[in-house]
Amino acid sequence: MKWVRGKTIGHGSFAAVSLAKPINQNSEFPSLIAVKTCGVSLSDSLSNEGQVLQQLKDCPQIINCYGDSMTIENNEKLYNLALEYASGGALSDKVKSLRLSENEVRKYTCSILKGVEFIHRNGFVHCDIKLDNILLVNEDGKEIAKIADFGLAKRANLSSTMYDVRGTPMYMSPETVRGGEQEAASDIWAVGCLVTEMITGNPVWNCSDFSALVMKIGVGSEIPKIPAKLSEDGKDFLEKCFVKNPLERWTAEMLLDHPFVKNITFDKEVGNQISPRDVFDFPDWETEESLCLTVPEFGLPTIAPAMRLGQLLTDQKPNWSSSVSNSWVKVR
Repeated sequence: MKWVRGKTIGHGSFAAVSLAKPINQNSEFPSLIAVKTCGVSLSDSLSNEGQVLQQLKDCPQIINCYGDSMTIENNEKLYNLALEYASGGALSDKVKSLRLSENEVRKYTCSILKGVEFIHRNGFVHCDIKLDNILLVNEDGKEIAKIADFGLAKRANLSSTMYDVRGTPMYMSPETVRGGEQEAASDIWAVGCLVTEMITGNPVWNCSDFSALVMKIGVGSEIPKIPAKLSEDGKDFLEKCFVKNPLERWTAEMLLDHPFVKNITFDKEVGNQISPRDVFDFPDWETEESLCLTVPEFGLPTIAPAMRLGQLLTDQKPNWSSSVSNSWVKVR
């Protein structure tokens, strides 16, 4: 695929993500894609991501990959990976900006679990399941959560050492911390962390010191605190994810049959919304409007009214500079 690079929309530790348009428009490729780029000398992780995604293609809950390429830009040789563009951004951004209802959490969890089950069934371990690596894609008017960032993924049952441990410490499982073991069960522990964070809006461990965090995860019987406001099904679901012994932890296939994610509808909820008793009493509403509007350049999303208001409740600085006139709601 040949494409034209647009503006940069994100940065990682070694790669940048840009919007891009395919030169030859046809039904095989979307009109807008995301291109992940890094220098060739640093391309091992990005190349691994492309290879894994090629073997996991055709799963609706995994971000699509359209191939890789080499380019020379500003006298530097670059490695590029063409990926599906997620107009809804990362799930982590939504969790920071809006309070999710439990039904929304169930929907996202179901999609993520389907992707995780597909990954495991095809003999891979993701090794870095977290909110930042779940992207939201709009398909046929529905928002789909898709797993992304497979740079740390590996083949299951591939022997490793403690020096090969990969991933984000806050999401690491006890067996990973204790002995460097990262198999399918480790991804399930991370799913439990992810679900807990969606419910509370906070990291699962209230610990900023790395050494203390490692001790909490790897030593003793302590598990992440299960949110009290979660339903009984939700609490039981998390208990199945947070089993210390990886051999006894539920698999993705087993969890897909759990009442917390089984038989849920992906249609938007309407009606049955309860008015707050006062300004501090807001229930878990689901907004009926899109979280994103678009601006002309590349269809890049801007902040919708609900998102802008939600940011006032966080540490994020809202963007008041939006010039899209129809992105404001008239209030009487």
